Amino acid sequence: MNSASSFSPSPFVRPAAVAGRHFSTVIVGAGINGVGVFRDLSLQGVDCLIVDKGDFSAGASSAPSRMIHGGLRYLESGSFSLVAEATRERNLLLRNAPHLVQPLKTVVPLSSFFGGLMSSALKFLGRTPPQRTRGLLAVATGLRLYDLLGRRQRVMPNHRIGRVQPADRLLFRTAVRWTATFFDAWISHPEWLVLELMRDACRDEPRSAATNHCRVTGCAGKTITLRDEITGEVVQVTADSVVNASGAWLDRSTALLGGAVPRVMGTKGSHLVLDHPALRDALSGRMAYFEALDGRVCIVYPFLGRVLVGSTDIPVDDPDQITTEPAEVDYLLEVLGEVFPNFRFGRGNVVYTYVGVRPLARSDADKPGQISRDHSVVVDPPSPSRDIPVVGLVGGKWTTFRALAEEATDEVLQWLGRERTASTRQLPIGGGAHMPQDAQATEQFVHRITTESGLARTRAQALLRRYGAEAFGLAQGFKVAGDTPLQHASEYSVAEIAWLCTETGVIHLDDLVIRRTLLAIRGLVTDALLAEMARIAAEALGWDTGREQQELHNCATALRERHGVRLAPAAATHAHDTTETTTAPTDAAPAVQAPLTIHPALSPS
Repeated sequence: MNSASSFSPSPFVRPAAVAGRHFSTVIVGAGINGVGVFRDLSLQGVDCLIVDKGDFSAGASSAPSRMIHGGLRYLESGSFSLVAEATRERNLLLRNAPHLVQPLKTVVPLSSFFGGLMSSALKFLGRTPPQRTRGLLAVATGLRLYDLLGRRQRVMPNHRIGRVQPADRLLFRTAVRWTATFFDAWISHPEWLVLELMRDACRDEPRSAATNHCRVTGCAGKTITLRDEITGEVVQVTADSVVNASGAWLDRSTALLGGAVPRVMGTKGSHLVLDHPALRDALSGRMAYFEALDGRVCIVYPFLGRVLVGSTDIPVDDPDQITTEPAEVDYLLEVLGEVFPNFRFGRGNVVYTYVGVRPLARSDADKPGQISRDHSVVVDPPSPSRDIPVVGLVGGKWTTFRALAEEATDEVLQWLGRERTASTRQLPIGGGAHMPQDAQATEQFVHRITTESGLARTRAQALLRRYGAEAFGLAQGFKVAGDTPLQHASEYSVAEIAWLCTETGVIHLDDLVIRRTLLAIRGLVTDALLAEMARIAAEALGWDTGREQQELHNCATALRERHGVRLAPAAATHAHDTTETTTAPTDAAPAVQAPLTIHPALSPS
């Protein structure tokens, strides 16, 4: 499927392909922060290798609230520099990745005038206040400051406050008297932006490479030892520096690399995706940003035909052992009932759940919400056992990845004795380059796709939303390959799924289903669709029948147990149902049997 894309050759390799090579920098952790450094260093002509023990962006980077925001609530703790940086980075992302990042109108329901003033003052002074909902005056003050701090590169209107509108009286609880409205942004597919950054990096520096499902096991001298998690093969590379961007796993990676610990702590944030058309329509494209009665800040907004709800904030010790607990689901549904009493919510509305661990700087704060979301760059200099520095990324939030990457890149360049030659500040990301800027230009772009590829207008529009300006080259390639729609998800095609398998570093079926497409998070995966995608992946990646069945079983298990997707139990047998569905799945593929043993020779190289 190489013909399907105007992209440069895939930068994604297996560890065996880099065995014995020397890189100026090895980056550990291919989440958004590590990939940000990978892109920035490669832009400076620094050859880099980035590795991740799992899939690219499979940790916290695939589990945010999908907001690109400045952090309004951080103003109470006096984090003015963080909010100023985050609002600037939000504005830059709106410009640099307009195909994935869009403005998000946000409404704050207000029930009192003076509420929360004392609480906000106590928080600003570092004290722990009693819980009390913030009122109009406190919110208005915060929003004025929020607009002021976010004025650089601004592309959105300032906030406004007014009496609750008649339509919103049916949306919120009766105590709500005013609403404040301001703008932040949201990202439709954060995992895809990570992949685009990686492709951009390898276009700028062809010597750079990326490998997933590859674990760092040690560092001695200038030699870094890697283990392929698929084949078990152990390889070594050498480097002049290491960047540790492993997020919530930072301390574990630092210990392997011979650095100082501890530096981070984690809190998990669980989110729900609901099938709730009534609430989705009542929100009218806006996010509701509100406080639960216990003082926890929550969000809810329309998301790709569904409703996204978040989030919890619970300390955790082991980022590898997290899941959305039933109590968290009940809590978030209960909060929705408090704020939107005219609607009913139950577990039957939940089509998908996901959870990630926020990698926060270690703190002795009383509550998780009081821990700073700021970031820092720390350095473990060379030691008697290690001849190269380890540059560590501590903390941070999704929105500020570029700024953190810039800071870390400057540190690495200093150790390498090199100068910065370019900035990422105004640099488009992936399909964000050459995107049409208004409705008329968008229509002309879609018309060009349909004219030159022969694809239907709706298909061209879907590809533009998914891949930005890259949709033009992809559409032509998909058409050459037939572009036959999937039987159980017609908005994707067989050619598109095969291209995702071969060109985006897919190793496991869940890499494809959960992170390369939006089918899972939208609650559209059924047993039949999963089996169909497994067949396409098997053909594209050369899996035999045993490997295909293993991948199908493992992906179905992950969707059921980690994401709350209602698939058929593995032991059951169902007949095929070829009817496409967008609600809770009722069709099922033949049952996936017990796990099979995979011989290393069956794994892709």
